[in-house]
Amino acid sequence: MANFSFILGIIGNVISILMFAAPIKTFKRIIKKKSTEDFKGIPYITTLLSTSLWTFYGLLKPGGLLVVTVNGTGAILHIVYVTLFLIYATKTLKIQSIKLVAIIDIAFLGAVIAITLLAVHGNTRLTLVGLLAAGLNVVMYASPLSATRTVIKMKSVEYMPFFLSFFQFLNGGVWAAYAVLVKDYYIGVPNGIGFLLGSAQLILYFIYYKSTPTKSTDEKEEKEGSAHLVRTGIQMNDLDGAHENDKNNRNLHKGKSLPKPSLSRQYSEKLVKTLSISSSSLGSHNEDDIEKGLKEAH
Repeated sequence: MANFSFILGIIGNVISILMFAAPIKTFKRIIKKKSTEDFKGIPYITTLLSTSLWTFYGLLKPGGLLVVTVNGTGAILHIVYVTLFLIYATKTLKIQSIKLVAIIDIAFLGAVIAITLLAVHGNTRLTLVGLLAAGLNVVMYASPLSATRTVIKMKSVEYMPFFLSFFQFLNGGVWAAYAVLVKDYYIGVPNGIGFLLGSAQLILYFIYYKSTPTKSTDEKEEKEGSAHLVRTGIQMNDLDGAHENDKNNRNLHKGKSLPKPSLSRQYSEKLVKTLSISSSSLGSHNEDDIEKGLKEAH
């Protein structure tokens, strides 16, 4: 039984590390876009506190090596995550997150360690730290639910990482089974709750997965829209050109089909144009020229 519990603990370590590494994909996106977008910082801040307390619990507990290794690794990774989140968060969100880190991950954690080592003795230390770690473990498992409102409102799971929820589901189940074998209720209760919360998150994920727009779809629609606009513009230009050509052809045909004016009508029109010229332009014409023109017209 002891060997089986150790093997189960090793499996739990592997799954836990995969769970702690799941946000790497999220932070690659944050670094690439230089923005935290709609991602929440609470899951990383609370998980940093939880892994730190569990590391401390493992150091106090006899035979707690597996607890120390996995949670120590998780604490280091979440220090990196929280640091990156603070770098790329907006000014308002950055200030709020820094306050949370200062209160939760520095002041509270420091107070727990100081009180445990200085004011508490014997098995009471393990009980105090175990209860706090168990409570925070539940908060860690529930923290991704902070994105639930966004998921339901947007009908999209874009800001609810699948692998984080999936590995929390597996992690909770394995560590709950491990706790049953070693009879550690501080590990068993929060991980059993984590298993249930992870299940709820996966159900929510699969409900809204199909309604989440993909980038390829958006790009395809954008390209199709652009192509449609180009085609429409070409068609409109062709149509305008056809109308213009048709108009020119009609004018040309109309011009050709007009009857030639008679000779007398041409002279009459010439006379009217001549008379309509201003007096200043008549200096080069005299009355004899006008009479001559009239005689020739008759």
